[in-house]
Amino acid sequence: MKIAKITPWLISAPRPYLDTANDMKNEALREKEYVFVEVSTDEGITGWGEITGTSAVSNRSVCAILRHVSDLLEGDDPRLIEMIWNKIFRAFTYMGSRGATTNVISAIDIALWDIRGKVLGLPISELFGGPVRDGIPIYTHPQSGSSVEDLQQHVEAIVETGQKAIKLDPFQPHHEEEANGYLTGKLSAESENLGIDRIAGIREAVGPDIELMIDCHARFDAPTAIRLARSLEQYNIWWMEEPVGVESTHALKQVRENVSVPICVGERLHTRWDFLPILENELADFIMPDVTWTGGISEIKKIATMAEAYYVPISPHDASGPINVLAGAHAMASVPNHYRVETTKANLSAYNAYIDHALDVRGDKIYLSDRPGLGIELDKDFMRAHVVAGYGG
Repeated sequence: MKIAKITPWLISAPRPYLDTANDMKNEALREKEYVFVEVSTDEGITGWGEITGTSAVSNRSVCAILRHVSDLLEGDDPRLIEMIWNKIFRAFTYMGSRGATTNVISAIDIALWDIRGKVLGLPISELFGGPVRDGIPIYTHPQSGSSVEDLQQHVEAIVETGQKAIKLDPFQPHHEEEANGYLTGKLSAESENLGIDRIAGIREAVGPDIELMIDCHARFDAPTAIRLARSLEQYNIWWMEEPVGVESTHALKQVRENVSVPICVGERLHTRWDFLPILENELADFIMPDVTWTGGISEIKKIATMAEAYYVPISPHDASGPINVLAGAHAMASVPNHYRVETTKANLSAYNAYIDHALDVRGDKIYLSDRPGLGIELDKDFMRAHVVAGYGG
């Protein structure tokens, strides 16, 4: 069997987490871009991966790179997953082996594991020694930016579904200087006070047993992050995520040494080499690599094993589509130190329009099917109906 072609699909489709009529009236909220990657073989078996970045620029950039990587890998044996991973990684050494490079590797790596599972007739989760648990624990999000009262109602509804862990960025609206992507680390008094009120309201609504996480999106400078963490300590916070920009481990260390709230980092880190100083220097209580950005299933499994040696839990980031969720869940099925896989909302049924086999979410777990590979195929009719012109099969 040989790789015949790699095809990026840039899709613009409804977001999976719109809950209210007001959401649907907002055109910017209605649509989200997804980047799915199809790896075709000369024997007709196809594997699927995903990249889905956070901006139109990043999505189109990785699509362009994938078209060139297709030529690089044409004729390779898709069974040689480790060799192909390194072939792509080393091909980009002199222009940068992180970010866009590992995004591209991730999508192809996931697709190759999908192909391998299909060839062997086994789910990906069975290819790493089998699962260590029934059902993969997940956590989810309420709508950010809501009033305290709306948030309380929303989280109460989430808990009623059986979810046990919730994460949000409560510090909205953003500072005015963030509009142009220039992050000074500041936060307005209005946003800070409202954010604390939101967390207090959520804790009051759901009680002491729900795991509550704070996402800072790497927005703050060290003193702001320290001040916020100290203000939130009383609300039994499970973790404070990316309190400062990932470019400075010194800033992270400064926060770490001055707060008692657990710290989580990782969605902006790529490969095991980026996580090594975090683990060696004890800078985080949890790590959260994204399986579609950090290097795919192959790499997140290596990162998980490294973290296991330090007794640090791993919790895959997910801000994308159904393959992101499934790839993370398959990878974590055999990981002893797994905490939870992130999901965008408690009800993921909107993803079912993209795929031929519905996601099985019950309570705070996602259950993997016994179908081979990822366990799904993407619906090409749906994709063709939503493809961005010039970016699809």
